Amino acid sequence: MLHLLLDPRSNTPLYEQIIQQVREHIAQGILKPGEKIPSIRSLSKELMINPNTVSKAYKELEKLGIFETYQGYGTYINNRLDQMIGNQEKHHVKEKVKKVVIDSIYAGIQLHEITKWVEEYYKEMGGHRDA
Repeated sequence: MLHLLLDPRSNTPLYEQIIQQVREHIAQGILKPGEKIPSIRSLSKELMINPNTVSKAYKELEKLGIFETYQGYGTYINNRLDQMIGNQEKHHVKEKVKKVVIDSIYAGIQLHEITKWVEEYYKEMGGHRDA
């Protein structure tokens, strides 16, 4: 089941909050490949937001290959998600890490602090350390 908590006061647009939380739920194993996702109308009603906002998030998640929509059957988490993510996602993450490192240097944050935070978030999201 898709349970999202959106913050209308956040600087992050609602559709981006939906995308981020779906990705987090997948990373944590809450959402699994092949799982059916609520319809746009159903989720917009549950979240009490405009259906166009949910539609925008769903379209972006489809573009990313995370969602697959089958006309007349609904929207699902892509069954081949693990295979698809690979290099494209790694490159995307690497670019984000680079930005975090640059921001950290300007903020005077030490490497050991960043490493500690990354490990904390990784564990919090259900990731496992390499042996």
